[in-house]
Amino acid sequence: MSTITPTFTKTPRMFEYDFMRNAFAAATVVAIVAGIVGYFLVLRGQTFAGHALAHVGFTGATGAVLIGVSPLWGLVAMTVAAGVLMGFIGERLAQRDVAIGIVLAFSLALGLLFLHFFTSFATHATALLFGNVLAVDLSTVGILIVLGIICLGTLAVISRPLLFSSLQPELAEAKGVSLRLYSVLFLAVVALATAECAQIVGVLLVFALMVGPAATAQKLVSGVGAGVLLSAALALAEAWGGITLAYYTDWPSSFWITALATLIYVLAATPQQIRARQTA
Repeated sequence: MSTITPTFTKTPRMFEYDFMRNAFAAATVVAIVAGIVGYFLVLRGQTFAGHALAHVGFTGATGAVLIGVSPLWGLVAMTVAAGVLMGFIGERLAQRDVAIGIVLAFSLALGLLFLHFFTSFATHATALLFGNVLAVDLSTVGILIVLGIICLGTLAVISRPLLFSSLQPELAEAKGVSLRLYSVLFLAVVALATAECAQIVGVLLVFALMVGPAATAQKLVSGVGAGVLLSAALALAEAWGGITLAYYTDWPSSFWITALATLIYVLAATPQQIRARQTA
């Protein structure tokens, strides 16, 4: 008598595949870095910087391919250079967004120029824009780990004066803390984190992974330490959940990661909005 094997037993386990193991490893590193760095980014009110640096990174990647260099290194070099530039000129202008907008507009113009000269990169450019964590190889995972260590190590060194200058900039400056120095160092860290995020969700969706968990954490907890931990945990859960859902639905992992980040933020923000309306 023949038996019918249940369908779910025929489904291969995710971790039997090298590309899935690489995807989860890369997502783990990037999510932790994005969650921690993103918390300070939201705290300082510089979320537009992360969004802009992701677009700047696209220019670096296309320029690198044009000269025969790996897109990842072009992405890293361009984002760090732009982050440092934003940090230097931002404090001299009335609004940081003006400095960021200037750098962003010029970098996007360069990106269009590079694509004009290297149109065969268009297919790869689409993957760079929207990300494809399932295509990350083992060597890229190693690079992401190194970049992550640099990001978190630098952030750990500057965290105390950075927090001081973020919460009380006038008092920090009066105490001798260089606002420009820590702005430059922090935006360089943000640039590296942005370059990492782009490998997972693409340059167009970096905002979701870096800002979404951090913004949610700040709505749920008040302490900085608890907020940083919660932000990293949320980013990790969203990244893992997105990859898992992508595996079983065959929908893009970037979509799922962004959808989860949006859903969790809405669930966290809705009760506050209801209470605010009731007390108004």
